[in-house]
Amino acid sequence: MTYYVIYDGNCNLCVSLVQVLEKLDQGKLFLYAPMQDKDTLSNFGITPQDCEMGMILIDGNNPQRRWQGSAAAEEIGRLLPAGDIFVSAYRALPGVKWVGDRAYEQIRDNRYTLFGKRDSIYQPAYPIGCKAVSNAAARTSNG
Repeated sequence: MTYYVIYDGNCNLCVSLVQVLEKLDQGKLFLYAPMQDKDTLSNFGITPQDCEMGMILIDGNNPQRRWQGSAAAEEIGRLLPAGDIFVSAYRALPGVKWVGDRAYEQIRDNRYTLFGKRDSIYQPAYPIGCKAVSNAAARTSNG
């Protein structure tokens, strides 16, 4: 199973979080593309207006299945090892999800002011179209 993470490649916070995910996952589950990659956006039918609502997570096996904004962050967390326990608790506690959604919106809308803007777009270590996953699978089956 592969998921595609569409993130703001100019946002310091967004890039830092992608770099953490890259280190944790090493291209096994997640592949990445910056929102500034017009070709990738076009391939998925994503508009710049869609990107204004926050990061996007796409199910690679069913590209019509998507999460955006805080829902994307929750789903990414859920997919990480032991993440389901934490995300389930977060969703179950009364009022916590509502606060989390509002916090995401505030950070999304003020991310450059709060965390700064990069001089250049971050190009991920595991971009969409990367062969890391299929190469790793081939080494495992041959090994």
